[in-house]
Amino acid sequence: MIFETHAHYDDEKFDGDRVELLSHLLRENNIGNIVNIGASFRGCKDSLKLAEEYENVYAALGIHPEEMDDMTQENLDWIKANASNPKVVAIGEIGLDYYWIKDEEGRAKQREWFQRQLDIAKEVNLPVVIHSRDAAEDTLNTIMRYNTQDNKGIIHCYSYSKEIALEYVKMGWYIGVGGVVTFKNSKKLVETVQAIPLENIVLETDCPYMAPVPHRGERNSSIFLSYVAEKIAEIKGVSVEEVERVTYENALRIYTKAKRN
Repeated sequence: MIFETHAHYDDEKFDGDRVELLSHLLRENNIGNIVNIGASFRGCKDSLKLAEEYENVYAALGIHPEEMDDMTQENLDWIKANASNPKVVAIGEIGLDYYWIKDEEGRAKQREWFQRQLDIAKEVNLPVVIHSRDAAEDTLNTIMRYNTQDNKGIIHCYSYSKEIALEYVKMGWYIGVGGVVTFKNSKKLVETVQAIPLENIVLETDCPYMAPVPHRGERNSSIFLSYVAEKIAEIKGVSVEEVERVTYENALRIYTKAKRN
C-alpha cells in the first residue's frame, strides 16, 4: 500500500475523472491514503471539501509563497480555525519561492508569511509541508529556528544538495520524493536518495504535475507512484515492497491524524 503525501486533486485537470479516481481507481491501484495540499486559499477550501467527502483523503491548509494576493489576515484566521478539523493533517504548502519573485520586497513578504504560517502550525500542533525553490539557505535557516521535538515536516519536491538534505534528516524531518527522481537529469536527487535513510523519505506526486518516466509530460496522478517507488528501490538496493512499507509508515508518523488503511 502506498501513501500519497502530496497531491492536488482539486486542480481543474481532474474535473473529468476526479470522482472515479478518488472513489475507487486509486485504491484499486494500491494507493491507500492521500493528502490533498492547499496552495491558494481557494485550494485550501477545495482540499478540505475533498477530505470531508472521501474517507481516505486528507487535507493540508496553507498559502503557497507565489500566492501573494491570498496572504491576508482573514485567510490566515480561516486556516487556523479549520486546522482542528479531524481531516486536516498539516499546514501547507508554505515556504519560499525565489524563482519567480526576484524583488526584495516580495521576498520579504514571503518570509513574513512563511513565519506566520509556521507559527500557526506550532499553535495547532500540526506538521508543515514546505515548498522551497531557489531559497535553500533562507529555508533551512528558518526551519532550524523553528524546529523542536514536536514541530516537524516534509520538504516537498526536494531539489537541493544531499548535504542540505542531511541537515533536515538530523532534525528528524522528511524528504518528499516524486517523479523527478526518474528523470535523466536528476543526478542531485538520486544522490540525495542514496545519502539519506529510507526512514526519512515519503512518496509524493505533486499531481497533476511532474509525472515520472515513462509518463513524463502527461497528467500525473497517484497511480504513477509505483514508478517512483521502483526507482527508489533501485537506488537503495531494496525491494519495492520495502520502499512502499517504510514510506507508508513514515507518512503515518508525520501525518499523525491520518488513519492506517
